[in-house]
Amino acid sequence: MKFFGMFLVLIVLCGHGCLARPDIFPEGIKTKINPSLTFPMILQEPDQHQGEMVLLGGEVLSARRLAHGTRLEILQLPLDSSEEPVADKTSSQGRFFVVESSFLDPATLPPDTRVTLVGEVTGATNASLDDMQYRYPTLAMKHLHVWPESEFTQPESSGPSFGIFGGGGSGGRVGGGVSIGIGF
Repeated sequence: MKFFGMFLVLIVLCGHGCLARPDIFPEGIKTKINPSLTFPMILQEPDQHQGEMVLLGGEVLSARRLAHGTRLEILQLPLDSSEEPVADKTSSQGRFFVVESSFLDPATLPPDTRVTLVGEVTGATNASLDDMQYRYPTLAMKHLHVWPESEFTQPESSGPSFGIFGGGGSGGRVGGGVSIGIGF
Protein backbone atom coordinates (compact mmCIF):
# COMPACT_ATOMS: atom_id res chain seq x y z
CA MET A 1 0.00 0.00 0.00
CA LYS A 2 2.90 2.36 0.77
CA PHE A 3 4.30 1.73 -2.71
CA PHE A 4 0.92 2.60 -4.26
CA GLY A 5 0.82 5.94 -2.37
CA MET A 6 4.32 6.92 -3.52
CA PHE A 7 3.44 5.87 -7.07
CA LEU A 8 0.28 8.03 -6.98
CA VAL A 9 2.25 11.08 -5.72
CA LEU A 10 4.83 10.55 -8.48
CA ILE A 11 2.10 10.38 -11.14
CA VAL A 12 0.46 13.60 -9.87
CA LEU A 13 3.79 15.47 -9.79
CA CYS A 14 4.79 14.29 -13.25
CA GLY A 15 1.36 15.10 -14.65
CA HIS A 16 1.49 18.62 -13.19
CA GLY A 17 4.92 19.18 -14.73
CA CYS A 18 3.66 18.08 -18.13
CA LEU A 19 0.59 20.31 -17.98
CA ALA A 20 2.23 23.44 -16.57
CA ARG A 21 3.30 25.88 -19.27
CA PRO A 22 6.40 27.95 -18.73
CA ASP A 23 5.97 31.72 -18.71
CA ILE A 24 6.22 33.06 -22.24
CA PHE A 25 7.63 36.43 -21.12
CA PRO A 26 10.55 37.37 -18.91
CA GLU A 27 9.43 38.31 -15.39
CA GLY A 28 10.95 41.80 -15.63
CA ILE A 29 8.75 42.74 -18.56
CA LYS A 30 5.55 41.35 -17.03
CA THR A 31 5.72 43.84 -14.16
CA LYS A 32 5.67 46.76 -16.62
CA ILE A 33 2.40 45.70 -18.30
CA ASN A 34 -0.72 47.70 -17.46
CA PRO A 35 -3.23 44.84 -16.91
CA SER A 36 -6.23 47.20 -16.94
CA LEU A 37 -5.42 48.59 -20.40
CA THR A 38 -7.56 46.79 -22.97
CA PHE A 39 -7.43 46.74 -26.75
CA PRO A 40 -10.76 48.63 -27.12
CA MET A 41 -9.34 51.40 -24.90
CA ILE A 42 -6.24 51.67 -27.10
CA LEU A 43 -8.35 51.53 -30.27
CA GLN A 44 -10.58 54.34 -28.99
CA GLU A 45 -7.82 56.73 -27.87
CA PRO A 46 -4.30 55.50 -28.73
CA ASP A 47 -2.69 58.92 -28.14
CA GLN A 48 -4.02 59.00 -24.58
CA HIS A 49 -2.19 55.74 -23.77
CA GLN A 50 1.21 56.57 -25.29
CA GLY A 51 4.07 55.11 -23.28
CA GLU A 52 1.96 52.44 -21.58
CA MET A 53 2.90 48.77 -21.89
CA VAL A 54 0.22 46.31 -22.97
CA LEU A 55 -0.13 42.56 -23.54
CA LEU A 56 -1.90 41.74 -26.82
CA GLY A 57 -2.24 38.79 -29.13
CA GLY A 58 -3.56 37.81 -32.50
CA GLU A 59 -2.63 36.58 -35.96
CA VAL A 60 -0.12 38.13 -38.29
CA LEU A 61 -1.81 39.52 -41.39
CA SER A 62 1.39 40.87 -42.95
CA ALA A 63 5.02 41.59 -42.17
CA ARG A 64 6.78 44.39 -44.01
CA ARG A 65 10.37 45.58 -43.95
CA LEU A 66 10.75 49.30 -43.41
CA ALA A 67 13.84 51.50 -43.70
CA HIS A 68 14.36 51.27 -39.93
CA GLY A 69 12.82 47.98 -38.81
CA THR A 70 9.92 45.68 -39.48
CA ARG A 71 6.18 46.38 -39.19
CA LEU A 72 3.66 43.64 -38.44
CA GLU A 73 -0.04 44.08 -39.11
CA ILE A 74 -1.87 41.99 -36.51
CA LEU A 75 -5.50 40.92 -36.33
CA GLN A 76 -6.19 41.34 -32.60
CA LEU A 77 -7.59 38.26 -30.86
CA PRO A 78 -8.43 37.86 -27.17
CA LEU A 79 -6.00 35.81 -25.10
CA ASP A 80 -6.97 32.66 -23.21
CA SER A 81 -5.76 31.82 -19.68
CA SER A 82 -2.39 30.71 -21.12
CA GLU A 83 -1.93 34.06 -22.91
CA GLU A 84 -2.46 32.31 -26.26
CA PRO A 85 -4.71 33.95 -28.88
CA VAL A 86 -8.09 32.25 -29.24
CA ALA A 87 -8.83 30.54 -32.56
CA ASP A 88 -12.15 32.31 -33.24
CA LYS A 89 -11.34 35.18 -35.61
CA THR A 90 -14.84 36.60 -35.23
CA SER A 91 -13.91 37.61 -31.66
CA SER A 92 -11.39 40.14 -33.01
CA GLN A 93 -11.94 43.77 -32.09
CA GLY A 94 -9.73 45.21 -34.83
CA ARG A 95 -6.20 45.46 -36.16
CA PHE A 96 -3.01 47.04 -34.96
CA PHE A 97 0.57 47.64 -36.08
CA VAL A 98 3.58 46.62 -34.06
CA VAL A 99 7.00 47.89 -35.07
CA GLU A 100 10.30 46.17 -34.27
CA SER A 101 13.28 48.48 -34.68
CA SER A 102 15.62 45.62 -35.60
CA PHE A 103 15.41 43.35 -38.64
CA LEU A 104 12.77 40.61 -38.53
CA ASP A 105 12.67 38.57 -41.70
CA PRO A 106 9.04 38.70 -42.93
CA ALA A 107 9.39 35.11 -44.13
CA THR A 108 9.66 33.97 -40.49
CA LEU A 109 6.26 35.52 -39.66
CA PRO A 110 3.96 34.55 -42.54
CA PRO A 111 0.22 35.32 -42.51
CA ASP A 112 -1.81 33.33 -39.93
CA THR A 113 1.15 33.04 -37.51
CA ARG A 114 -0.30 33.35 -34.02
CA VAL A 115 1.58 35.67 -31.66
CA THR A 116 1.39 37.14 -28.18
CA LEU A 117 3.40 40.27 -27.54
CA VAL A 118 4.23 43.00 -25.11
CA GLY A 119 4.38 46.43 -26.69
CA GLU A 120 4.56 50.09 -25.78
CA VAL A 121 1.72 52.18 -27.20
CA THR A 122 3.21 54.84 -29.51
CA GLY A 123 0.01 56.31 -31.00
CA ALA A 124 -1.84 55.58 -34.22
CA THR A 125 -1.12 55.34 -37.95
CA ASN A 126 -3.64 55.94 -40.73
CA ALA A 127 -3.23 53.46 -43.57
CA SER A 128 -5.30 51.94 -46.36
CA LEU A 129 -7.42 48.89 -45.63
CA ASP A 130 -8.97 47.78 -48.89
CA ASP A 131 -10.86 50.86 -50.19
CA MET A 132 -10.86 52.84 -46.96
CA GLN A 133 -8.59 54.55 -44.46
CA TYR A 134 -8.15 52.71 -41.17
CA ARG A 135 -6.67 54.06 -37.96
CA TYR A 136 -4.23 51.44 -36.66
CA PRO A 137 -3.13 51.67 -33.03
CA THR A 138 0.68 51.41 -33.17
CA LEU A 139 2.99 49.70 -30.69
CA ALA A 140 6.75 49.43 -30.29
CA MET A 141 7.59 45.75 -29.77
CA LYS A 142 9.21 44.86 -26.46
CA HIS A 143 8.81 41.07 -26.55
CA LEU A 144 7.26 38.63 -29.02
CA HIS A 145 6.16 35.03 -28.54
CA VAL A 146 5.33 32.99 -31.65
CA TRP A 147 2.97 30.07 -31.07
CA PRO A 148 3.52 26.79 -32.93
CA GLU A 149 1.03 25.85 -35.61
CA SER A 150 -2.03 24.06 -34.32
CA GLU A 151 -2.10 20.37 -35.11
CA PHE A 152 -5.36 21.02 -36.97
CA THR A 153 -3.76 23.51 -39.37
CA GLN A 154 -0.56 21.63 -40.11
CA PRO A 155 -0.46 20.00 -43.52
CA GLU A 156 -1.17 16.30 -43.59
CA SER A 157 1.73 13.96 -44.11
CA SER A 158 1.79 11.74 -47.13
CA GLY A 159 1.43 8.01 -46.79
CA PRO A 160 -1.20 5.75 -45.33
CA SER A 161 -3.34 6.78 -42.38
CA PHE A 162 -5.48 4.57 -40.21
CA GLY A 163 -8.65 5.29 -38.27
CA ILE A 164 -11.29 3.48 -36.28
CA PHE A 165 -14.71 5.04 -35.97
CA GLY A 166 -17.73 3.88 -34.04
CA GLY A 167 -21.30 4.91 -33.55
CA GLY A 168 -24.59 3.78 -32.20
CA GLY A 169 -28.15 4.80 -31.75
CA SER A 170 -31.45 3.92 -30.18
CA GLY A 171 -35.08 4.81 -30.66
CA GLY A 172 -37.11 1.74 -30.14
CA ARG A 173 -34.32 -0.36 -31.53
CA VAL A 174 -30.71 -0.51 -30.48
CA GLY A 175 -28.03 -0.46 -33.12
CA GLY A 176 -24.37 0.24 -33.51
CA GLY A 177 -21.49 -0.11 -35.83
CA VAL A 178 -17.77 0.14 -36.22
CA SER A 179 -15.81 1.20 -39.26
CA ILE A 180 -12.12 0.70 -39.91
CA GLY A 181 -10.51 2.60 -42.73
CA ILE A 182 -7.14 2.97 -44.38
CA GLY A 183 -6.44 6.03 -46.44
CA PHE A 184 -3.60 7.11 -48.70
